[in-house]
Amino acid sequence: MSGRFAPSPTGDLHLGNLRTALLAWLAARSSGCSFLIRMEDLDLVTSSVEHERRQVADLTALGLDHDGDIVRQSERFDLYRSHIDRLAAAGRIYPCYCTRREIREEIEAAASAPHGLPDGAYPGICRDLTDDERDAREAAGRTPALRLRTDGQWLEFDDRVLGRVGGHVDDVVLARADGVPAYNLAVVVDDELQAIDQVVRGDDLASSTPRQLLLQRLLGFGAPEYQHVPLVLGPTGHRLAKRDGAVTLAELAAEGWTAAEALAVLARSVGLATATEPTPTVTTDRLIDRYDPSALPREPSAFADLVALRG
Repeated sequence: MSGRFAPSPTGDLHLGNLRTALLAWLAARSSGCSFLIRMEDLDLVTSSVEHERRQVADLTALGLDHDGDIVRQSERFDLYRSHIDRLAAAGRIYPCYCTRREIREEIEAAASAPHGLPDGAYPGICRDLTDDERDAREAAGRTPALRLRTDGQWLEFDDRVLGRVGGHVDDVVLARADGVPAYNLAVVVDDELQAIDQVVRGDDLASSTPRQLLLQRLLGFGAPEYQHVPLVLGPTGHRLAKRDGAVTLAELAAEGWTAAEALAVLARSVGLATATEPTPTVTTDRLIDRYDPSALPREPSAFADLVALRG
């Protein structure tokens, strides 16, 4: 049995990322699972080995160890393409020549999302193009992305934090126009090949899970257990970002924080430690027995509230 933490190495981890990492580590260790780290570095422009090194160092500073070698998605493109080929052979893929602007304009012009799909779902512009229409687009120099052909299925899953969750599946991109495999395909393949049966991640990704469930079924994979945990929000009410001030361990250290204080704050913010519990006694090992996904809060936390928990 394995759990995992899968950041994108595009910069230092902020407290929101680190809280998710802590919860993923606790979920794995409390259930006897190994804990793996996977770098989701599909974006070769913004990802770097230096960012990866700094992220792993921050995890180590908090006491979050990992098992086995780090897997990097950038080294697995052939694996992803082989599974795209399987879906293509089954008639489940079609080329999409749309630009983002064309998709946005089509959505804005529609009275509602197509076929009962959620807002922002791909409206199917290229879904049923004729061969001549495809030839014309390619003759014009357009290189297609590859999309999954779906039926707008409604799929549900039991989440150990959120409860029963469901959503429609749209024609999600599986490979970008530049040939880079897309997140939803890559994560499904990786979780299967790494024998991941426990996924703990931010609840902003809960809406992507039905897409991944369908891909798992089409590829003959099993589905892991899901725990979607609450986010940390910045001062604007949006997901915490590096632009929101001193939000990384290095930035907080410059303001006098220790890694132990950061760990204690993260634990207090989800009810795993009390505000009066001395910081030195809040250790990862002591938190393992306290971890219960059903007892985690479902509402997001404000970064300012986390800072106030420093004591």
